[in-house]
Amino acid sequence: MDDDDADYMQGSDEDDFEYDSDGDDGDMSGSADVENMYYTAKSKKEDNPEEALKDFRAIVEQEEEMGEWGFKALKQSTKVLFLQLRRPQEALKTYIQLLKYTKSAVTRNYSEKTINGILDYVGGGKPGKAGKGGPVDVDILEKFYNATNKALEEAKNDRLSAKTNLKLAKLWLDRKEFNRLSRLIRDLHQATAAGEDDQSQKGTQLLEIYALEIQMYNETRNFKKLKEIYNATNNVRSAIPHPRIMGVIKECGGKMWMGERQWNRASEDFFESFRNYDEAGSPQRIQVLKYLVLANMLMGSEVNPFDSQETKPYKNDPEIKAMTDLVDAYQRREVHLAERILKDNQATIMADNFIKFYIGDLLRSLRTQYLIDLIKPYTRLELAFLAKQLNVEAAEVEELLIGLILEGRVDGKIDQVNMRLELDNKKENLEKKRYAALQKWTEALEQVHNQVLAKMAVRNTEMPGAMPPEMMLRSEDTRWMP
Repeated sequence: MDDDDADYMQGSDEDDFEYDSDGDDGDMSGSADVENMYYTAKSKKEDNPEEALKDFRAIVEQEEEMGEWGFKALKQSTKVLFLQLRRPQEALKTYIQLLKYTKSAVTRNYSEKTINGILDYVGGGKPGKAGKGGPVDVDILEKFYNATNKALEEAKNDRLSAKTNLKLAKLWLDRKEFNRLSRLIRDLHQATAAGEDDQSQKGTQLLEIYALEIQMYNETRNFKKLKEIYNATNNVRSAIPHPRIMGVIKECGGKMWMGERQWNRASEDFFESFRNYDEAGSPQRIQVLKYLVLANMLMGSEVNPFDSQETKPYKNDPEIKAMTDLVDAYQRREVHLAERILKDNQATIMADNFIKFYIGDLLRSLRTQYLIDLIKPYTRLELAFLAKQLNVEAAEVEELLIGLILEGRVDGKIDQVNMRLELDNKKENLEKKRYAALQKWTEALEQVHNQVLAKMAVRNTEMPGAMPPEMMLRSEDTRWMP
């Protein structure tokens, strides 16, 4: 029994099929003959697919009414035509015929599994199988999905119809067919607004649509619309989304905040994305964890992102080890070690275009801090010396220093003629400040002294024969004697 038959057995229910125990032996014998024909045809699939195809057609033609063996024969025919013989137009005809059987020949559960399985093959959802012979033409894909939706509308299976359209939308996203995706998302929004009365189900489906939409705007770099959709996701209530959906939304949100240089908010969203992906068991959690580490370093956090309970188990993961080493180098301000880690781990760090885009910001931040620590003991340094220490061009050092001076983080100026950094002598500045304070204090005392003399002079004019003010001061306090 292969996977197809296993699916059927799992999807079957004894109550779905009633067999007449009073039927004659001829009927039982006929059923056994069809079953034997089916398994004989299956045995020819690998070595002689054309012969197997003829046998499957014979089974369909032999059945007087649509039955389970005809359904299974059509399913096998569709796969043989599409995957082995690479005749998608003929496979489409067989698939359309198979869809007619879903109304009564097999259980609803089994028919849904079959439809999903075939659409996965057609869209390339099952690795190693749909890839034979190159990518499938998008027009053929659309015809498969249109035929499916038509059959589901006739069967009034709105739930599976919505799932099918979401699957198609994901397919257009993966293939970067953004025009088709935009039209489909518009249809999905209309169907969701007019469909489910269950608010929880409607909210969940709306978040799935938003997740696709936000990825589309992220891919097309439409950050205005991306932020609009991101904010809309926060307003959805009564939803119970799959954690993978929330992982997607928060990942795109983190990337959006990174684009706005809001490192702290990016870090928060990347953490939420990682947590959801981890709960869903998605391998994307490793990539998002790298984004989280990057955002933490860019925000200048002294907290190691691998200290949390959620991230600690991944600290020694081979894909993450380079990032943990980078965090250690960053926190110790070892710029040369950080550069070497980046150089030695191209595959795990620099291969991701998103990370690569922000590595310049990361190195700039690290070099800036390294530069501040380096110049502290000096009053004058050659730019060439600083460039050699940082292993960069003198022009880049000059740019970094200008930024630090303008920000007030470095007190000095650049002599562009002699290509030197001249720092203000802090000790000399302190002495100047002390001298200025003493001078001000002395002037204040002199002012008080003059005011006292003036008052005493006025009193002396009012009292004839009184001692002059200068003499009175000398007699009272010898410290004032000349």
